[in-house]
Amino acid sequence: MRKMETLLLLSPELSVEERETILTTLTGVIEREKGAVLAVDHWGMRDLAYPVRKQMRGYYVRLEYAAPSTLVAELERIIRITDGIFKFITVRLADEVAEPTQPSEEVA
Repeated sequence: MRKMETLLLLSPELSVEERETILTTLTGVIEREKGAVLAVDHWGMRDLAYPVRKQMRGYYVRLEYAAPSTLVAELERIIRITDGIFKFITVRLADEVAEPTQPSEEVA
């Protein structure tokens, strides 16, 4: 399984209950497809750089999960047909992060 991250931009007009319903649906899809939810971070309401569907604010949520390769397509299909989600992006996270190396100092 690969570690994945999906960032969602939700409508600012959604109530707390509607947002939780959307997130419950998405985490249910992840678990149904044999994935595991690692983190759900609510970034909250933020101003947008440009209007999205005539809105200048949006509610951001970050989902981090471990998933088989077939899960991402199903999750994105569900996201596309869900009302209230303006935009999303899914990326694969690095398995291991390499430690930065210090350049050796040369005396001139």
